[in-house]
Amino acid sequence: MMMQTSNKILINLQLQQLQLFSGDEVLKSYSISTALNGPGEQQGSECTPRGLHRIRIKIGAGCPERAVFVGRRFSGEVYTPEELGRQYPDRDWVLSRILWLTGLEPGRNRGGKVDSLRRYIYIHGCPGSEPMGEPRSHGCIRMRNSELIELFNLVEVGTLVDVREDDT
Repeated sequence: MMMQTSNKILINLQLQQLQLFSGDEVLKSYSISTALNGPGEQQGSECTPRGLHRIRIKIGAGCPERAVFVGRRFSGEVYTPEELGRQYPDRDWVLSRILWLTGLEPGRNRGGKVDSLRRYIYIHGCPGSEPMGEPRSHGCIRMRNSELIELFNLVEVGTLVDVREDDT
C-alpha cells in the first residue's frame, strides 16, 4: 500500500546533489555520488536511471550506522575500514540503510530492460572513504551514512524521487 507524503526528493546528477522538499521549501540538501557511467536506464549499464521514481521499500530501520547489507539483508556485520574494508577492498558496500526505488515511467524507468526496481537501484550508505560530489557508484545513489539515516527518518514509503540530469 502506497502512503501519501508531502515530501519529495530531487536528485540532480550534474550537481551530485540530493534535496528533500516539503512543498516548495528545501528541508535538507546533501552531497551524493551517482553512477560513474553517468545517466542511463538500461539493465546492466551501471548507470543512474533518470525520471520520476518513488521509494518502494525502506530497509534497515533500527540497524546500527555502517550496518552491512548483502542481498538487502543486514549481515550482522558493521563496516570498519580496518577490518572489512581491508578484507574486501573492491566490494561495492551497501551500508546503514536502503531506500529502494521503483520507476514510475513505463518504458523509461519501469518495465522490461529499464526497470529501476529490478535493477536494484537504491539510495544507500557507503564507506566514509568514498568521495561525495562526484560520480563513482555502479548506478545507485550513495550518501554519507549519518546523512542517509537522517533522510531515512524523514521520508516514507511512497515519497516521490525525481532524478534529473540538471536543475531544469
